[in-house]
Amino acid sequence: MSATGHHLPAEPEKIVSIDAEYLAGRRFPYQEDISLVEHVDLMAATPGQDLNWLEDVTLLEEEGTPAVFDRYSNSFVKIYFPIPDGREDEIARKVLIKHLQSGNSYGIALKERHCKFPQPQLGPWVTGSKTVGTDWRPSVLEGWEPPAH
Repeated sequence: MSATGHHLPAEPEKIVSIDAEYLAGRRFPYQEDISLVEHVDLMAATPGQDLNWLEDVTLLEEEGTPAVFDRYSNSFVKIYFPIPDGREDEIARKVLIKHLQSGNSYGIALKERHCKFPQPQLGPWVTGSKTVGTDWRPSVLEGWEPPAH
């Protein structure tokens, strides 16, 4: 209530950061079980065997929870299992690769509808991934007409 006794309109929800499970509406099993990422071969999963891009992937923290940043969807993938000492960045990289290979990255999920040129749907992380973007057309908002100039 304001100082004048009137009810103020409710403030809209403000989201400061977005995590992968918020975008998907659920958690993924590899966020909760280290055994699901232990087998990830970072060298085999790295495009062109170029690990330089992985050097920038480190274990971070989001809202007090260990996390890795997925730049393809501009979101954090939180990690809910204990991470062994000395393996923080390795585990973060494995969780990220598992996330990308699974097609669960929101940015990858959007490719089928929005990419404008042919590319592997699951990116270079999955050999033989289907190609999307071969027949892109601009989306049309139903009922909207461009203004006459």
